[in-house]
Amino acid sequence: MNSPAHLNIRDLKSGAFIDGLYSLVNPQTAVTRAGKCYFKSLIRDASGEAAARKWTFDESMLSEVSRTGYAHITGRVELYNGQIQVILDHIEGVEVSPADLVALLPTTTKDINAMYHEVQALLHSMHDPGMRALADAYLTDEAMMAAFRHAPAATNVHHAWIGGLLEHTHQLMQLADRMLPLYPQLNRDIVLLSLFLHDLGKTVELEWERGFNYTMDGQLIGHLVRGAIWLQLKAAMAARTSGIRLSSETVTVLQHVVVSHHGSLEHGAAKLPSTPEAIFVAMLDNLEAKTTIAIHAVARDRLHAGNAQFTERVWSLDARMYRPDPLNPVAVHPS
Repeated sequence: MNSPAHLNIRDLKSGAFIDGLYSLVNPQTAVTRAGKCYFKSLIRDASGEAAARKWTFDESMLSEVSRTGYAHITGRVELYNGQIQVILDHIEGVEVSPADLVALLPTTTKDINAMYHEVQALLHSMHDPGMRALADAYLTDEAMMAAFRHAPAATNVHHAWIGGLLEHTHQLMQLADRMLPLYPQLNRDIVLLSLFLHDLGKTVELEWERGFNYTMDGQLIGHLVRGAIWLQLKAAMAARTSGIRLSSETVTVLQHVVVSHHGSLEHGAAKLPSTPEAIFVAMLDNLEAKTTIAIHAVARDRLHAGNAQFTERVWSLDARMYRPDPLNPVAVHPS
C-alpha cells in the first residue's frame, strides 16, 4: 500500500492522517502533569507550521530524532483550542535532499529581483559620494549579494524564510524613505545605508541550504560584530577603489548603528543607540519585525470559523494575539 502524499500544513484539517517529511522547529521534551515524558515541536513545510506532540516518548531519543532538523512523521490531525495540532504516531530523524528542501523551506512571496533592484536604487539615491562608494563596495561583492538575496532573516522569529533578509531590509528602507521627510534633522544617507547594513552579517550568521540554523560564525561572532568588522574593511576598499575616503568619524557612526540596532543590551545590542539615526534605525527595525510577527501569528488571510479568537502565546511578543479584524469580521470560537 502506498503512503499518502505529503500534505501541506496550510491544508491540514481535523481528522486527516499525515505521512511525510517535515522540518522540526524547536524540538524538545516536556513532562505531563502525571510526570510522563512527551515530545513537542513545531513541524514546518513551505506552506506553514503547526504544533506536534508525541505523548509516548523516550527522552534519550531526542538527539537522534532532531539531529538533522527534519523528520519523517506519521500521525493524525486534531483541533486543540481551535488550532491545528498533530498527534504523532511515529517520528524518525532523516537526511533530506535538495529536492525535498523546496517543499520544506518557506520562501518569500515577493519578487526577489524587484526588491533587490529597489534596494539598489535607494542606495544610489544617497547624496554623499563617499556613502555611495561604500554601498558599491558591498553591491559589487557578488557572493555576498547572492547570499543577501536568499538568506532568511532569522531561524524562527521574523522573516524566517528564503529571501526573508532581503524582504526585511527592503521593507525597512521603503519605510524609512517615506518617513524621513517627517524628520528632516536626520541624516538620510546614514539611515538608509545603516538599514542596508544592519543585518547583513546574517548572511554568514545563518545557514539555509539544509534548513535554518546558526553557523559557527553565528555562534561565536554574531551578525552585529561581523557587520561592524565588514564595515571597516569595506570602507577601506571603497576608498582605494573610488579615491573617496569617508572620515573615520562617519565609519564609526555607521558601526555604532550596526552594533546598537537591537535597541537594548538585554536584547543583544553591544551598545545602546546613542545618535538620533541609531535610535530611528533600532525603533524602525523593532516596529517592522514585530508587526510582521503579529501579522503571521494571527494569519487573517486563513481565518475561518474553526479558529480560536486568540492565538497561543507568541513568545517574542509576550502575548496571545487577538485574531479577528473587527471591521472585517469572521465568526470564530471564543478561547
